Amino acid sequence: MSQIDHYLNENKEIVESLLKQVIDEKNTPKQLHDSIYYSLLAGGKRLRPILMFASYDAFKQNDRHKTYETASALEMIHSYSLIHDDLPAMDDDDYRRGKLTNHKKYDEATAILAGDALLTESFSLIANDPLLSSDEKVYLIKELSQAAGSAGMVGGQILDMEGENQSLSVTQLEKIHELKTGKLIEFAVIAGAYLAQGEAMNEKALRNYAYYLGLIFQVQDDILDVIGDPEKLCKPVGSDEESDKSTYPNLLGLEGAIKHKEKYIALAEEALVEAGAKNSYLMDLMHHFANRDH
Repeated sequence: MSQIDHYLNENKEIVESLLKQVIDEKNTPKQLHDSIYYSLLAGGKRLRPILMFASYDAFKQNDRHKTYETASALEMIHSYSLIHDDLPAMDDDDYRRGKLTNHKKYDEATAILAGDALLTESFSLIANDPLLSSDEKVYLIKELSQAAGSAGMVGGQILDMEGENQSLSVTQLEKIHELKTGKLIEFAVIAGAYLAQGEAMNEKALRNYAYYLGLIFQVQDDILDVIGDPEKLCKPVGSDEESDKSTYPNLLGLEGAIKHKEKYIALAEEALVEAGAKNSYLMDLMHHFANRDH
């Protein structure tokens, strides 16, 4: 196993344990508890909390426990967004990660409430973290609410819906992914560095790195939809082309998409060097996700 694979597996186990603890500590009605647990512990890469750990580790080598509640809160928001994205009014999906979607396993009302609960409890988790100062709590809640809200993930979702069955430009596609996917990735990177360094962090360079990382992740998703292994992906390939969805390969061709990804990688590397995190897991994670096969 490579060093980066070990880092991912080790930290994924930490995240899983943290999320389970968060849910088990809540006095939640059983149907709602089960629905939340079903989606939150359904697997996934746990990219966002692991990125937060890596960002902290890049600048500080101890007291990483300060990141744990915020990392859990971030993954809860990501999970809520997936539950709501799968609903009939949105993407109308029956399966996610090889399992029934939440509204198919339970019902639509329960799925909506599970998402609502995850969103709300995420901010409560940060606000009640005994390891954070009041200033740290205010900063993190402000940043996370902006990343998840109308100028972030939620705004990106509606732009994505409005762009369906339309021929978008690469610039328009980048804007959708910057908001829908990139803003939570940006929060992960900024939050980890902030908890390690405070306001001494190079915020501009770190935000640039996160911006390009979000685009790298998405363009690789699009590439895998063309040439990926359905068994590794746990979903059929070619669905984007069949649905006439604007993607990097559709707009640029496969080779053009790969070249675009390489441009993003070079810019992300440049930003990390500027941030003083060249020799860190942030660099390793960027290359890992740029070349992932699932």
